Amino acid sequence: MAISLQKGQGVNLRKDTGFDLSYLRVGLGWQVINASPAYDLDAVAFLLDARGKVRNLGQLGDNGRPTLIGGDVVFYNSLVHPSGKIRLSGDNRTGSNHHDDDEIIEVDLDNLSTDYTAIVFAVVIFKGKERGQSFAGVSQAKIRALDAKGREICRYEIGGKTDNANHCAMTFARAERDNQGGWVFRAVGEFAETDRFVDLLKAEYMPY
Repeated sequence: MAISLQKGQGVNLRKDTGFDLSYLRVGLGWQVINASPAYDLDAVAFLLDARGKVRNLGQLGDNGRPTLIGGDVVFYNSLVHPSGKIRLSGDNRTGSNHHDDDEIIEVDLDNLSTDYTAIVFAVVIFKGKERGQSFAGVSQAKIRALDAKGREICRYEIGGKTDNANHCAMTFARAERDNQGGWVFRAVGEFAETDRFVDLLKAEYMPY
């Protein structure tokens, strides 16, 4: 049976019985009725090293600065991690998918290099500040984890609360290696005002 998580609660993905945890799917789904422009929620994953930092910031742009493309951040402009072990399904810009999940991040946990000790999953409302949007306006939104056979392990409901009227980003979960070689999945539920996932990266996970 799937577990409905609250902030700060965790689930040991490796030891829980009955699930095939060789592979993890993190699904983001939302629906906002009669919103113009449509709410565009983006799922993002940060792959962290033993220091808790994103080691590879991707290709350099023409200005000599990292673009994050091809690095240890999986997002709408870099859908597949260089290892091939983490991938984002695509960039759904309206939440109009009639299935449970509008965007899915898939992680091959069993075969992910031990260079990575944690994966942080976040969601941001693209241009939310500019458009006057926030999580308070997303009444039907959830993030959930599924096993390799598509069975739901746990979920975290987001959005619809008036105290999130200024929030356009949320760090919703972490998958962390434990000291026995398994993984622990933890709900986080930390909201932020920014509508740029790069701000989350700079605040917590930059390698310098």
